[in-house]
Amino acid sequence: MSDIDLHTHTTASDGTFSPAELIDYAVSKGLSSIAITDHDTIAGIDEAMDRASFYEKQGINIEVIPGIEFSTSMYNKDIHIVGLFIDYKGDYFQGRLNHFAASRTRRNIEMCRRLTEHGMPITYEELVAEFPLSSISRANVAALLLKKGYVKSIKEAFERFIGDHAPCYVPRKKLSPYRAIEIIRKAGGYPIFAHPMLTALSQSTMETLISTMTAFGLRGIEGVYSTYSQSDERQVRTWAAKYNLCISGGSDFHGKIKPDIDLGTGRGNLYICKDILNKIKDDYASMRSDDKSFSIKKILFTDLDATLLRSDKTISNYTLKVLSDWVDAGHYVVLCSGRDLNSVNLVAKELGLKEKNLYTIGYNGGHIYDYCNQKTLYKIGLPDEDFKCMVKAARDNGLYIHTYSDTHIIAPSNTPELQYYKRVIKTPALYSEDITAAISQPCKCLIIDDDHNKLEKFAKEMAPYAKEHNISMMFSNPKYLEVIPSVSGKGSAVKKLCELLDIPGLMSVAAGDEENDLSMLEAADIAIAMSNGIDKLKRIATTISEDDAENDGLAKTLVGLI
Repeated sequence: MSDIDLHTHTTASDGTFSPAELIDYAVSKGLSSIAITDHDTIAGIDEAMDRASFYEKQGINIEVIPGIEFSTSMYNKDIHIVGLFIDYKGDYFQGRLNHFAASRTRRNIEMCRRLTEHGMPITYEELVAEFPLSSISRANVAALLLKKGYVKSIKEAFERFIGDHAPCYVPRKKLSPYRAIEIIRKAGGYPIFAHPMLTALSQSTMETLISTMTAFGLRGIEGVYSTYSQSDERQVRTWAAKYNLCISGGSDFHGKIKPDIDLGTGRGNLYICKDILNKIKDDYASMRSDDKSFSIKKILFTDLDATLLRSDKTISNYTLKVLSDWVDAGHYVVLCSGRDLNSVNLVAKELGLKEKNLYTIGYNGGHIYDYCNQKTLYKIGLPDEDFKCMVKAARDNGLYIHTYSDTHIIAPSNTPELQYYKRVIKTPALYSEDITAAISQPCKCLIIDDDHNKLEKFAKEMAPYAKEHNISMMFSNPKYLEVIPSVSGKGSAVKKLCELLDIPGLMSVAAGDEENDLSMLEAADIAIAMSNGIDKLKRIATTISEDDAENDGLAKTLVGLI
């Protein structure tokens, strides 16, 4: 008979026992302690606590530990992080969960829309009505499809419609395990790496992951688990000893969804002794005594226009203060823009953060600059052959195009397009009828036209050439078509600067509003889409700002991350 179970699920996520039923079952099996660790939700904890109180009044004591299991992603694998002893009613934790719930809701609404388009009418309201206590997942969607007769099995629903890469699948950017650990720690909880042997990572990658998570604040690892072999358990205990992690244990009980896994005993040979929990509690007490203001150092990559800057291209005093608090806490700021580097550096000057962990990136990732030390860290440009081809094609289509040197805009003449561009861009211009003769291997070209459809037509016509020659074309706004090397891009710059800095224990944060910010948000651990941003960004974001750029949306989001 097991004494405890530190990994269980209820109907609040994807289990089949209600929280009260789970406590009833735990009492019937003689468990003394049980952790409620539903996926990405704490909706079942109060009911479980109330049921435990009912038994306590009858002289039957069962400890209910408030917890959660965060679904995170790293190395293209699902990495699950369990948090125990969560202050689940605290404002901080409630605020984080509200953000995640909003992201899930947007994703589920879009999935319902796509299913309806594919001839299977289903609404988000139906899902909520069918699973009123659940954190809606694809498993719930599949169950409703089956109930409505659209598919013959759950397996078919995933394989044909909502599985990865299926036509109605809606991808979402998951939390990184590092962010989950930080959230758990800041919510007064104890973070544990759940069922590591199920992640199917190589030995070296697993070592890197555990080492990094430990540096980020991981305290425990699940070493006793329903499906482990003896060799699995030995391996986890080896990692625990090497990285000074506490062993945890749980059945991962789901009820009828996993009929071979029973509460507390797994497949019949699981035993989780009370000593496991006692050691966790001792370590938890030690951790909490030194954990008053836990925070992981972060590096912020922020777009400028309509993200950091208001429409008049200014930065509010509130945003300036938040960024100052950000760097004072040891975090980094990187201004990452499609603008030329001179223009980005002018914004950097306005921040007043010199000598305080400030970097700039221009040309959508083509030029990385150490602003504090006034030196280039990395630069890449378009090959001259491709530069000339794109300029000629633009002109043949009656489109204005210019490029940049380290100090100037290089334009054919002082055209209306250039005058429009320089309304807000202060970089001086040099004129050359043949801009390809004035500079070699520029970081970026910019094509400008009032007619967005004309720009889209050009991008479509040039797509085969661009693909063959590793050129990327993207819109930074409806009138601006950017042309850069494919190896450039904001996402590449995120990875490159983190590599160049080689600072361990650093979490990346990215914020943007437009198409050229997409790769940047995809590359970061925390992806902030502005509320005024395009839908593509919002679909892959981990957070959407509550306010727009005019009303300090970015700064208000960053406050919770400092």
